[in-house]
Amino acid sequence: MGDNPEALLCVLQLDSLTIYNTSGEVVSIPLPGSITSIWSLPFGLLLQQGAEGNLLKHGPFPYSSPSLGSRDIIRNRRETGHSPHNNYSFLSAYDQLLKGESSSMSSHLILKDLLEEPQSIYIEERGKLNIMRDFDERTIWTSDLIPLMASYNKVKMQHSVWVAEVINSSLEVENSSLSATVPTGVLPKRFSFHRIWQGKGAHTAASKVFLATDDDSAPIICFLFLEQKKLLSLRLQTVEINNEILYDVKPDMSWSIPAIAAAPVIVTRPSVKVGLLPYTDIIVLAPESILILYSGKQCLCRYLLPSCLGIGNPSCNLGFSKATSISHDLKIVGLADAVEARINVKVNNRMIFRCALHRSPSSSLANDSITAMAEGLSPSFYNHFLVLLWGDSESSRLSEANPTVDSEWSSFCDAIMQMCKKSSVVSQETAESSWEFLLNSKFHKNYCKINNMIGLSSGVALDRTGLDSMRSNIDGTKSSEKSFHFDLLMESLDSLHAVYESLKMDNLRRRDLELLAILLCNIAKFLGEECYLDHYVRDFPALCKTVKMGINCLSSKAPFNLFRWLENCLQHGCTSDKTNNLPLVVCKDGSSVVSWARKIVSFYSLLCDAKIIGNKLSSGVSCNIASGSSSSNEELTVLAMVGEKFGLKELDSLPSGVSLPLRHALDKCRESPPADWPAAAYVLIGREDLALSCLARSCKFKELETQTNMNLVSMSTPYMLHLHPVTIPSTISDTVGLESTKFEDTDSIDGSMADGMENIFSSCTQLRYGRDLRLNEVRRLLCSARPVAIQTSANPSASDQDLQQAQLWQLAQRTTALPLGRGAFTLATIYTLLTEAFTVPKLVLAGRLPAQQNATVNLDPSIRNIQELKSWPEFHNAVAAGLRLAPLQGKVSRTWIIYNRPEEPNAVHAGLLLALGLHGFLRVLTITDTYQYFSQEHEATTVGLMLGLAASYRGTMQPSISKCLYVHIPYRHPSSFPELELPTLLQTAALMSVGLLFEGSAHPQTMQTLLGEIGRRSGGDNVLEREGYAVSAGFSLGLVALGRGEEALGFMDTLVDRLFHYIGGKEIRNERSLLLAASVDEHNRVTGQMMDGTTVNVDVTAPGAMIALALMFLKSESEVIVSRLTIPQTHFDLQYVRPDFIMLRVIARNLIMWGRIHPSKDWIQSQIPEIIKSGVKGLRDDTMDIDEMDAETIVQAYVNIVAGACISLGLRFAGTKDANAQELLYEYAAYFLNEIKPVSTTNRSTFPKGLSQYVDRGTLEICLHLIVLSLSVVMAGSGHLQTFRLLRFLRNRSSVDGHANYGIQMAVSVAIGFLFLGGGTRTFSTSNSSIAALLITLYPRLPTGPNDNRCHLQAFRHLYVLATEARWLQTVDVDTGLPVYAPLEVTIKETEHYSETSFCEITPCILPERSILKTVRVCGPRYWPQVIELVPENKPWWSFGDRNDPFHSGILHVKRKVGACSYVDDPIGCQSLLSRAMHKVFGLTSLRAGYTGNNSNNGSAAVTVDQLVSTFSSDPSLIAFAQLCCDLSWNSRSDIDFQEFCLQVLFECISKDRPALLQVYLSLYTTIGSLAQQVSNSNLLVGDSLSVSSLKLALSYNEAVMTGRLTTSRGSIVQSVFLGSLRKQVEELLNSAEQLKTDLCNYLNSGSWPNDGSFGVKSSTILSWYLQWFGVPAAPTVKTMVDKIKPMNTSLSPVPLLCLLLPGTHINAVEEINRFLLST
Repeated sequence: MGDNPEALLCVLQLDSLTIYNTSGEVVSIPLPGSITSIWSLPFGLLLQQGAEGNLLKHGPFPYSSPSLGSRDIIRNRRETGHSPHNNYSFLSAYDQLLKGESSSMSSHLILKDLLEEPQSIYIEERGKLNIMRDFDERTIWTSDLIPLMASYNKVKMQHSVWVAEVINSSLEVENSSLSATVPTGVLPKRFSFHRIWQGKGAHTAASKVFLATDDDSAPIICFLFLEQKKLLSLRLQTVEINNEILYDVKPDMSWSIPAIAAAPVIVTRPSVKVGLLPYTDIIVLAPESILILYSGKQCLCRYLLPSCLGIGNPSCNLGFSKATSISHDLKIVGLADAVEARINVKVNNRMIFRCALHRSPSSSLANDSITAMAEGLSPSFYNHFLVLLWGDSESSRLSEANPTVDSEWSSFCDAIMQMCKKSSVVSQETAESSWEFLLNSKFHKNYCKINNMIGLSSGVALDRTGLDSMRSNIDGTKSSEKSFHFDLLMESLDSLHAVYESLKMDNLRRRDLELLAILLCNIAKFLGEECYLDHYVRDFPALCKTVKMGINCLSSKAPFNLFRWLENCLQHGCTSDKTNNLPLVVCKDGSSVVSWARKIVSFYSLLCDAKIIGNKLSSGVSCNIASGSSSSNEELTVLAMVGEKFGLKELDSLPSGVSLPLRHALDKCRESPPADWPAAAYVLIGREDLALSCLARSCKFKELETQTNMNLVSMSTPYMLHLHPVTIPSTISDTVGLESTKFEDTDSIDGSMADGMENIFSSCTQLRYGRDLRLNEVRRLLCSARPVAIQTSANPSASDQDLQQAQLWQLAQRTTALPLGRGAFTLATIYTLLTEAFTVPKLVLAGRLPAQQNATVNLDPSIRNIQELKSWPEFHNAVAAGLRLAPLQGKVSRTWIIYNRPEEPNAVHAGLLLALGLHGFLRVLTITDTYQYFSQEHEATTVGLMLGLAASYRGTMQPSISKCLYVHIPYRHPSSFPELELPTLLQTAALMSVGLLFEGSAHPQTMQTLLGEIGRRSGGDNVLEREGYAVSAGFSLGLVALGRGEEALGFMDTLVDRLFHYIGGKEIRNERSLLLAASVDEHNRVTGQMMDGTTVNVDVTAPGAMIALALMFLKSESEVIVSRLTIPQTHFDLQYVRPDFIMLRVIARNLIMWGRIHPSKDWIQSQIPEIIKSGVKGLRDDTMDIDEMDAETIVQAYVNIVAGACISLGLRFAGTKDANAQELLYEYAAYFLNEIKPVSTTNRSTFPKGLSQYVDRGTLEICLHLIVLSLSVVMAGSGHLQTFRLLRFLRNRSSVDGHANYGIQMAVSVAIGFLFLGGGTRTFSTSNSSIAALLITLYPRLPTGPNDNRCHLQAFRHLYVLATEARWLQTVDVDTGLPVYAPLEVTIKETEHYSETSFCEITPCILPERSILKTVRVCGPRYWPQVIELVPENKPWWSFGDRNDPFHSGILHVKRKVGACSYVDDPIGCQSLLSRAMHKVFGLTSLRAGYTGNNSNNGSAAVTVDQLVSTFSSDPSLIAFAQLCCDLSWNSRSDIDFQEFCLQVLFECISKDRPALLQVYLSLYTTIGSLAQQVSNSNLLVGDSLSVSSLKLALSYNEAVMTGRLTTSRGSIVQSVFLGSLRKQVEELLNSAEQLKTDLCNYLNSGSWPNDGSFGVKSSTILSWYLQWFGVPAAPTVKTMVDKIKPMNTSLSPVPLLCLLLPGTHINAVEEINRFLLST
């Protein structure tokens, strides 16, 4: 129903319809009580309304019901089923419609979808559509496969058949009131019924209606009339127009059969489908109580109950049969419940038997042959054959319960032989002898044996009896009968010959082929078709004993030879006239029985340039081609193989010669197939890596659809098991057994310790950092869950206590700063389902004394307030723990958040809320949840929630969220609002949240508000946090107008002027407007906040205003703004601007002039004004007269400008790992470090020395740490070692020096976290919003202590999460499912700094940004190449689980080439297969064959072949074969040549990565071997010559490759030298056979085959090889040609003429023909 493919059970109840689906869901739909019955149609449920009389009792159900919304329909059964008033309310809406519209009531409605209301059905009359309101038309049957309905009208006493159609709206609808009210586009699909047949005169409705199939596959509808005891059948005509099937009934296409019961059964052709319908026969119970099987009109046979039933013995076999004995006391009275070929038979003693009608044969050969006759014979012939088959010959077979396959086949042969007997064209003796031949055959012996077993004498088995009605009394003398049978046999021969040729292409059906050859020989013999006889005897020379061959040919019709056709195709292309003689059955559309041959013909045609015309090829066959692009014949062939579901398994069952060109096509496409192929095509060519990528694209994180999976498995078996998407394990279990990842800590008291970083070690980080211990080191540095070691003397004294406390206090500053870095380090590293409670590692501030057995020392609470110290660190600790989560589903459930909410609000839950918000998961919270959180009035929770919500709804301007935020900004409250005492902290957080929520919107009102907030004087609680408030407002304003400063929004000029005023710009352009704006702002202010004139406190407002300008004009390159944001150029200016504001000005200028930032020392120098440069240069120069104050000012400015330039560089190259930027920043960091305290002795002359004399250490420390932070932003996620060493040094140094305040420790901790962002899997983006988020995190005022929120709220430091991108890529080996190293070539587009560049990366790695990334190519010799083409665009990286993500969430599947080891096992390539001494292994095996099992003294024999192979290939067939090679039983065998050959082939297959060719090589080798043995041995080994044809085809393939007809980059897939040697060997064998020449002479002269006992069979076998190998035509054909030439008595040699007349024949054979037939 609707688009729903699953089965539904619909139950009609009094006033509702209940629908159950397979998964157990129940849907109840209320219906008016007037619905009397329901019926299924292909597009929905047909509802039959009752007559008008009972309508008014229930209320109507009109067409366009206004109240039935989609929500009402899918209602749970709990809700609707048990509320009596429910349906009343549902129908009350119709009361007012009843009066006006009862006329438009429809007698039939259709329910198309559970979510829609039932629609009226229209009826088409005279080109008009009226609503169907004939309540007398009662539906008695519908079909759910084709849109048909049968109805009976009691009043008119007539039956009708209707076709349901979907109406086009162009037809004129009768009541147009509906279409007037509803616009046409909105009208739903409407359905109409169109009557195609009516039959009058039935007093009661038909008791049964069903669909069956006529004998020529047309659908028929059958009506069973009990009163007239007849079954009426109507034949449907189907016409296909524009992909729509139209049904019709022609007047004379109906017939009746006497019947009292009937049922559709599937007996004669069970596997065949006719369109959507299965091929269905009819079983009829005739009035005389006999059961008859019909196929359409054709009566086939009669069924009887087994005799044992009469005794009433329940244990007897209830097989249903046409038995010869009839039990008289039981009468069949009815039939019921037919399913396929089983049916319930009711008998007159009230018993019911479940009986199986014998179906078509279980023998596949008999089945194929019958189907071929059905498809190949004309209908009259086929009917005749059916009667013979079902009526006569099978009666004895069907008396068995389980007929054997052989007996089925012999029954089929009998039916054919009967046709031969009736058409005795040849003299009586011949026919008799053939009949005797059949009776003497081993079939007959088997046959009698089987019949004897079941108690029938063979005489009975032979004396066939059938229904008299089916017997045609054939008089042998009537010539018309003769010609009828002759034509019938001729057509049968052609059809069966097509099956024969098709079976040749299947190695597994050689036995069937032989049986069919025997039958075909007999038919050909009867018909006198010598060429056909010759064809079969050539394939199976043993037949020549039974068949006398002659040369007097009655017909010159040459049989179709598929091997010859394929050979011509390869030699001359598909278009030559040699290839257009395909049998009709092969070309027929939808032919199932020879589809095997059809597929191979179509693949060869495509390979050899066939044109595609419609769905047919120019060679005449039809072919399904899968969708996908193809640029060559080979690619088209592969797509055809996929379209025809022809996989590797099918390829393996082809003869090896036939499979070679197809394998060639697969091999050619393997290197670089097109990107848009279906997954099955990639599996077929052996590129499972591409197949998995393709699957991941089509169904992200859903279970793979079973059908595609089955399709892939069918393509790939037996080489591959089921394909499953590889999931990357990142859990603790992954690390078990990895010794190096154990977190060794001898000092820890107990081994178990949750530090929040347990999950960082996964298989991919192991690959990336597994060669050293840097991750362990990071984990050690960022661990805050253990007591810290304190160094003390071994014998403590009292003064040591104070020393310990002082040391502890210093270390506590560091410990409390660690969670910020840990959050970045573990960002999104746990992929777990959120089923457990949220755990946060402890924050331990205690110390331990290693000198005193690790005694723990706690901070003394009397000295310092520990709780206060821990409140914000606890918050950061929880944020870090929350940032670890990365749920696989991409969302967190609301229940889980609520479940983790504590009774009393605490900092831990507050941190979790912020973390979830930063990941974007807080959208699940409802407004009521938000309110409950706010009402707790807990500061940290409110901050976390506001920022979290704003981050989740970033840039959406969601009104409900903005209301929540504005509540926390008192300035926005109307004057009537009660005054709220809100901490400045909350107001600050609310401002930033507003900025995030309105990010990039340039919303004017919000911008005005925020502008006012920057300059607002605080009259509130905490004047100290005033600067933080202004900064927050500045950031917020910058975010709202992010990068949109240039778009003049009318008030922008005023805004900018006002901002410059806040910065303290001396020039004010239009004083008046500024005052005006200020006064507007002052209006309605709360009393405590006032302003005096236009003077502002620049110290408070400047930072916020500068940040706002920087973000508003980010990347805009606006000269105007930059020229006003000056850096002081004079001594006076230097005194006027605070040094730390100079730093902000530098950052702001550079963010605006984004494109000019360049990672060079010159660029940094260019940032420094001349006055400062010269001042700093002159510091060392004693001659310069400079006073102390000026020097200090200049150095302060210098230091801040350099730091500002470095931060700009960090932002510009964030996450790019730019080497120039890294070197430059590292150099400056080292320089500052040396200035603070000389560390290195290297004297860098370029930098000014001795800064520390003029500037305080604190400033230098802050600048140093800001530079280091910028460095780690550039190298984010890279784990760069040099940077890491610097950070580790800084962390250890500051604690030793005692200068470590909290802010500096925080900078180091965050820098370490950034360097290993997300465990090395994430990095930063440089999009506008990312730069803004990073700037917020890096804001250059570092806090002085754990609770310092004065200049910048600490919670903002976590906003870097918004700037991260998972541009991580790892390669996973598709065969093992393990992450591996693989070299990638990454190409990035040209930018203003560099031209288009390619560079190499080793996975796992981080890719460049999407805006510059062009291609990623898997390169290197060990993995199959793969190219991902991208269009560089300025968009963020694909999110996790995005369907369009070309990298499938960071996983690229690669396939290792056979013969190479992975880079993990073999980093430098010294173990590749080619570099391993394979000859040693060969030598070993040869040796091993020589001596007897004394292996102990042979040390070098340690490496066996199978070990070697399994190292290089995961292909099961190769490994199994290698094990076979190592089997010790080989040693006893003398066949060392074969062993050597096997090893060489194994090496060839592995080194060229063509494992499938193993069987081709072996098959060709053994073919030659057996031919050679046959020639030298006297007894018979090979009974057929098919292998010779296959070998010949392999040589044609080789020729096609050599001549360039089949193009290739890597040469023939089988070595041409090998194929050449095969040809030579065959020809030598044929030359060495001594008897051959005389046999050939006899054959050519008289068409006779050698016939002297067993030796004759051997001779005829060798003769057949010769004839096949050299392509000699049948003897009669040769005779005809020679007779043409003989009269020309020329002196010249006739050989050239013969070559012209016999084009397919080899020159050697032509010379022999000349010698034997013409030279005599």
